[in-house]
Amino acid sequence: MRKILLIVLILTAFSVKINAQNVGLKTNLLYWATTSPNLGLEIGMGEQTTLDISAGFNPFKFSHSRQWKHWLVQPEFRYWTCERFNGHFLAAHLIGGGYNLCNLSAFPFSIWEGLDDARYKGHTFGGGIAYGYAWMLGKHWNLEAEVGVGYAHSWYDRYTGEDYNQKVVDSGNKNYWGITKLAISFVYLF
Repeated sequence: MRKILLIVLILTAFSVKINAQNVGLKTNLLYWATTSPNLGLEIGMGEQTTLDISAGFNPFKFSHSRQWKHWLVQPEFRYWTCERFNGHFLAAHLIGGGYNLCNLSAFPFSIWEGLDDARYKGHTFGGGIAYGYAWMLGKHWNLEAEVGVGYAHSWYDRYTGEDYNQKVVDSGNKNYWGITKLAISFVYLF
């Protein structure tokens, strides 16, 4: 009888490990809305903790010499209040990336002046905190919403002239406080 009980306990423990959701592959729909391909990988670290690493880029040039070229990497540590990949979570994230912006008359958050007649090329680094919620849609699918706030520091060169490539007018730094993450993501769980 003990052997049967031991075998049942071992098989139960083994099946829990096989069926546990340890990894999520995701994409942020809001980022796609800005024509920016993106992908994220979230890995279970503990019963209530995960590490999310998301990345995106926009390599496109639009009509009238408009461009919002950029790349972004955003690692994030998450604490889930119930169980990982389900319900409420609190997070801390870092941000790193590069950009090449020009001929944009209505850039979000009004952090760059003169984008309609200049090009800004540079890099940024920062971090923040976030809150989110994940809804289970099925055995392997989740829908996730998240908002984060924080700080980012940017250093850049500003260009003017024909096609905004002729000469560097000045170089500088910019500090930003505000929204650092905004996501509505589909997640596939393994």
